[in-house]
Amino acid sequence: MTPSPAQIFAMDEIARRAPDLSDWTATIFGFGETAWREYRSAAWYVERLRAEGFTVEEGSAGMPTAFCADWRNGDGPVIGLYAEYDAVPGNCQAASTRREPRAGLGFQAGGHTDPHSGLGMAGLGAVLAIKAAMTAHGIPGGLRFTGEPAEKVRGSKPIHAAAGYYDGLAAILSFHPFYMLPMCNTVRWDTHCGAAYAMIYRFLCDAPEGWGLHDGAPIPQSHSAVRAPGANDALMLMYQTSKSLRESMLPHQGGWSISEAILTAGQATADNLPAGLAELQYMIRTPTIAMADQVTAVLDRNAAAAAAMTGCRWERHWVCKSRHGLANHAMARTVWKAMQLVGAPVWDEAAKAIAREMQVNLGMVPMLEPFLDEMTRLIDPEEAEAILRRDLPPSQLNSTSDDYTDMTWHAPTARFYVARPALKAPPGTAYPAWVMNALGGIPATIDPMVQTAAKILALSALHLLEDAEAREAAMAEFLHRTGGGVGGSDWTAPLCDYPPPINFRWPEYVTTPRGQDWWIPSAMPGA
Repeated sequence: MTPSPAQIFAMDEIARRAPDLSDWTATIFGFGETAWREYRSAAWYVERLRAEGFTVEEGSAGMPTAFCADWRNGDGPVIGLYAEYDAVPGNCQAASTRREPRAGLGFQAGGHTDPHSGLGMAGLGAVLAIKAAMTAHGIPGGLRFTGEPAEKVRGSKPIHAAAGYYDGLAAILSFHPFYMLPMCNTVRWDTHCGAAYAMIYRFLCDAPEGWGLHDGAPIPQSHSAVRAPGANDALMLMYQTSKSLRESMLPHQGGWSISEAILTAGQATADNLPAGLAELQYMIRTPTIAMADQVTAVLDRNAAAAAAMTGCRWERHWVCKSRHGLANHAMARTVWKAMQLVGAPVWDEAAKAIAREMQVNLGMVPMLEPFLDEMTRLIDPEEAEAILRRDLPPSQLNSTSDDYTDMTWHAPTARFYVARPALKAPPGTAYPAWVMNALGGIPATIDPMVQTAAKILALSALHLLEDAEAREAAMAEFLHRTGGGVGGSDWTAPLCDYPPPINFRWPEYVTTPRGQDWWIPSAMPGA
């Protein structure tokens, strides 16, 4: 594939804006906002996109930290790209070569792990370059750039999909940072990510007076007589019971996992009263929707039993119901051609010096070549697919999870990965998590990934805009795989039948009379 003049223009535009993209990546990294609470990050994108000439809908699909930006250059096909910008609680790390939280915070605050700060900026850098190239070269069509919060809980894309934000697009391009083989500097081929369910089980002890009744007699003195165990006990029973039953929840085939997190539990005042509210969040990752339904049925039964034993009632609230992904070889080939033109990221001597400084600070002997060799090599999508399939049963069609999969049912979609910075480990050692987090925030180490991904996104989008044959091949495959497109005989409809789960006690930054802080105070006693 020889780049067109418009594609060359776009790559030059990305290189020209490299200082801006670097600064902007650092800005989002510094916000470190977590799922459903990315207020500053979303506002930053909205302001930037409007300044660049996009029409932006804030709070798209009822999600306060989501957005949908559109730009048109006359009639023509519209290409979809997106930004993610949520961080992870408990991973606060400065852009530093040693373990230290960002200024004024503790380690329990949010921090970028994947890093979505670079993911989103690669998408923004691409759409700005595509827009400039379309304008300069008279290419008709448009761009849709969505802001996707809460990816870590598979949050926004099922909701955007059900609300129609991906309908009518000619193609969607999905990028994610990665470093592990075989999904490093390649494009997904057949085995796309699987289904994912996330839910919150809420236990409420709002009528404890009936739990300890005997022969209809009321409790005479609540502080000295039988009392309802309450919501804390319900949560703990649910937590432990579900862990002990994991081996029985699913057939022993296919990759699947269940993770849990406690959102709210108990009261700070330790009185002899039953806790009135406790919430437990689950994330289920399975190859199929049917398997996710099976696990949900078991969890529901566990919740009912825990509630009955503790004098509580229970509720299940959906956070995510995400479909499995749909392949599109024509789209994958388009992106792979762009990837071959751009090449893998390259880390210069300045980046290597930072990596060596990290190794020294960890008590290691610094390496001449500290980054993983695989980060600077491309891997053919079909070769990567063959490696991936070695550990999967033939009947398993999907593996792992990410909510981009909901996009694949609404438009031809390609999912690709560009290497993020990662270090070689001496034999018998492992790096602490903060190292990867810091590498995702230091400009010299993260910028090569952002630049590379932005160029691949821009080249792929412009190729689809300029080449009707490539665009039509992708759509023809989409129509074939879905049995006629959206609503077709083989199409899987959106599973989202719930409102955006924005009103739960999600971890966030707070402002109190004591100043701005994380919801778990950073200034711990004795610190």
